[in-house]
Amino acid sequence: MNTIVKMNIWQFLLVYILLIIVLIIMRRRRINQIKLLFIASIRMTVQLVLAGLVLTYIFENPHPLFTVGYIIAMIGFAIYTVLSRNKGLNRQFKIVVGVSLAVTGLSVIIFFILAVVGVNIFNAQYTIPISGMIMGNAMTGVSLGLKTFNENIRTGRNKIEVLVNLGVTPDKILTPFVNTALETAILPTLNSMLGMGIISLPGMMTGQILSGTLPMTAILYQISIIIAISAVTCMAVFCSLYFGYKTLYNKKNQMHI
Repeated sequence: MNTIVKMNIWQFLLVYILLIIVLIIMRRRRINQIKLLFIASIRMTVQLVLAGLVLTYIFENPHPLFTVGYIIAMIGFAIYTVLSRNKGLNRQFKIVVGVSLAVTGLSVIIFFILAVVGVNIFNAQYTIPISGMIMGNAMTGVSLGLKTFNENIRTGRNKIEVLVNLGVTPDKILTPFVNTALETAILPTLNSMLGMGIISLPGMMTGQILSGTLPMTAILYQISIIIAISAVTCMAVFCSLYFGYKTLYNKKNQMHI
């Protein structure tokens, strides 16, 4: 296998020409997301450079506390991001979402590292990047699921009131909203799985091949991580919504949405 071609800073900066092209197109077409794209690209660059510096230090000075601390920070930020995008949730619902993300994420991470990869859970080289992929996708899935659930509740408020007046229990009223939101949240992952290997080569697999890993080894890792991502997304969204929607009514079946 060929050794990886290292990219110098000037080669790296050339990629921002593509971003400038996107900005020009958006400006010409008067698309109102120019500021968001600019901020997002700057924030992404700064965050990833800082993450690279931190990870370089952790890899050169391996210690279990560094790995644990990084994962805790990752989970905490994922929970904060989801809740900041769904500020209308009640306090109990927010707790459910936070616990669901943390428990399902950690469970899948521990299982994947110990059983599938077969290395020590404190091995930063494997645990941190894999945890990032798992928690990042869980965060996106839960955010999408909650957004869909809340929007459907708002648009279906009149229907809900009619069903309540007819004596239908909150459980039967809200369950279809949960199912729809769950389906919406996991659909992007399922669609991406359909095109992998034919339409696209996934990021993890591409990165491993570029770093000199044998293609078949990279493929096995990619298949494994995609299955883990689909599982954690489904589990995190399901737990967040299934246990969360029960906070929207009391023991007397009185709803407050």
